[in-house]
Amino acid sequence: MTITQLQYVLAVAEHQNFTKAAKKSFVTQPTMSMQIQKLEEELDILIFDRSKKPITLTEIGEKIIIQARKIVNEANRMQDIVDQEKGYIGGEFSLGIIPTVMPTLLPMFLKHFNKRYPKVQLRIEELNTQEIISLLKDGYLDAAIAATPLNDENIKELLLYYEPFVGYIPENHRLRTKAKITPEDLNLQDILLLEDGHCFRDNIMNICKASRREPSDSFQLHSGSFETLLKLSDEGMGMTLLPYLHTLDLSKERKKNLKSFESPQPAREISLLYNKSELKIQIIKALNEVLLSVIRGAINFYDVKIISPIKE
Repeated sequence: MTITQLQYVLAVAEHQNFTKAAKKSFVTQPTMSMQIQKLEEELDILIFDRSKKPITLTEIGEKIIIQARKIVNEANRMQDIVDQEKGYIGGEFSLGIIPTVMPTLLPMFLKHFNKRYPKVQLRIEELNTQEIISLLKDGYLDAAIAATPLNDENIKELLLYYEPFVGYIPENHRLRTKAKITPEDLNLQDILLLEDGHCFRDNIMNICKASRREPSDSFQLHSGSFETLLKLSDEGMGMTLLPYLHTLDLSKERKKNLKSFESPQPAREISLLYNKSELKIQIIKALNEVLLSVIRGAINFYDVKIISPIKE
């Protein structure tokens, strides 16, 4: 049994396909198949049910995967110890970011991080919160950026910033004439929402519930992107709520439709997440430092009163 064999097993379990797993592992498919077969022969079991498409784990294979992941993580920890001792910050690093944060935060920090730590090969994926939690626990992600708190004992959180919600209210809407809005003003009957699976949608639902505004049986429009919600709102189909950073690049015409909340403003908490095992912690700390730096810059450049102070 070798670490390489276990890594191959984990790759096939992730991709459920030998060809895809081999490509991701930078080996030929016959080589990967042969090594996994050797491991199965050594253990005298079948890890994968190859008769099914996509390939699935056998019952014993599911137990093997759990142990294989622990062994590979511990092997990686040895390299981490060496890297930390040498002060080396480099290697592959996988980062997940939720869809409502990716478009605004990624352009702010990616160039700075690459310039400062050119030896780190970032692999960035747009994932929803549930996918992030699962992949962090399973070791497929090294870190993630998402709305918190998650209240998961297996995941550590480094608070980055608080991002207020901003109302986008078109002409002829019932709230158009208000200087500022409150949670009590909101009504789910005329709010355009992101589709299920987005934590930002859940944030809005919680705000409305807090003000005892429950959804009705009337027609509601759900979308997967803020741009779609803005276009629908511009057509007079309702109002919507945006995270503050999404408002910065709006056109002058659209900015006229923005309404801030009265203080205290409802806001979401955004954090850098990582597994409690703290693998690649030196890269995580470097990323956190860069993120805090660019966020401070954004606060100073735009409006320190709107983005809440950062806790360190």
